[in-house]
Amino acid sequence: MSLRIISGELKGRRLFSPKGVKTRPTADRIRESIFNILAPLIPGSVVLDLFAGTGALGIEALSRGASFAIFVDSDKDALSVIEKNVGTCRLQGRIKIIRADITKKNIALKNEDPSVDLVFMDPPYNKNLIKPALINLSASRYLQKNALIIIEHALTETIPEYVPEYKLSDQRRYGKTLVSFLNYMV
Repeated sequence: MSLRIISGELKGRRLFSPKGVKTRPTADRIRESIFNILAPLIPGSVVLDLFAGTGALGIEALSRGASFAIFVDSDKDALSVIEKNVGTCRLQGRIKIIRADITKKNIALKNEDPSVDLVFMDPPYNKNLIKPALINLSASRYLQKNALIIIEHALTETIPEYVPEYKLSDQRRYGKTLVSFLNYMV
């Protein structure tokens, strides 16, 4: 799959993707729709890209004016691709890459790390990873109050109702994909 940046200072830049089927990058059409919705929130924001895969969501946000992006993935091949994409786009001074599994533990926050306004979460479909990721994300203390979490998931997966820190504010359907928007209420 050919992956490119859709808009902003890096518009048209091609991104690398890991070989194989472990990583499922967000389709250009869905990514463009998400960023059209988020357009007024992106400039100056701090973005967290969970299950980052290629880093396309975080890099797209940086291209559109986000000030900083944190990429989190547990797969070493994905992290290698993210490093390659960040290097190609010359974004090294505006990013942090963390190898971690957000479904198993919270992410270690350091005092110098900025708190997050926007979170992109694109876990593997139908693996029941959304709820543990949301619980550990809340425990990580990365999020600013009213942070927006955008989750791409299969239609068959539901957003957990019993995670009190989050409130579902919108959902959009794109074929067999659902994009859910949650607000962090703590």
